[in-house]
Amino acid sequence: MTAISLRLPRSLHDAARRLADHEGTSINQLVTLALAEKISALETSDYLTGRAKRGKRNKFRRALGKISSARPRKEDRLPS
Repeated sequence: MTAISLRLPRSLHDAARRLADHEGTSINQLVTLALAEKISALETSDYLTGRAKRGKRNKFRRALGKISSARPRKEDRLPS
C-alpha cells in the first residue's frame, strides 16, 4: 500500500469522521471506499461512451425489431 498526505477543510474532515464512526470504520477506509466508487463510476462512464461510439444504428434497429409486440405484464409496466 501507499500512504498519501491529504489536506482537507475542517468541515469535510469532521463529516468524514462522523460518517466513519456511524459506519463503524476508519476515516482511511471511508476515503478509500469513496475514491474506489468514484474511480469505478468514471471508468464505467468512459467504457460506455466508448461502446456507444462503436454502435451501429442499423444493428440497433435490427435488435429492436426482435422485441416481442406483446404487452408487458402489469408489474413490469411503467407508471402512467
